[in-house]
Amino acid sequence: MNRYEVLYILNTKSEEAVREAQIEKYKALVTSSGGTVEAVDKWGAKKLAYPIGFKSEGFYVLMNFTAAPDFPEELERQMRISDEVMRFIVVKK
Repeated sequence: MNRYEVLYILNTKSEEAVREAQIEKYKALVTSSGGTVEAVDKWGAKKLAYPIGFKSEGFYVLMNFTAAPDFPEELERQMRISDEVMRFIVVKK
């Protein structure tokens, strides 16, 4: 098991319940693959450095977790197909 962190930006135009559902979805994805979620820090809405899809704000979330070496690829795939996730980056610690 390796330690990772993922920082992702959610659309601020979506409702609070939708954002919470996305956060829970990614936490459940980690735990269902046999990993553990260590911490989820919600940084909140912040101004973006440059517009992404004509949006100037995003809701930042940082999640630290442990998982198998092949899991980040699946997490990235799930985030790529989501309309709510504007940007993401997964880093091995």
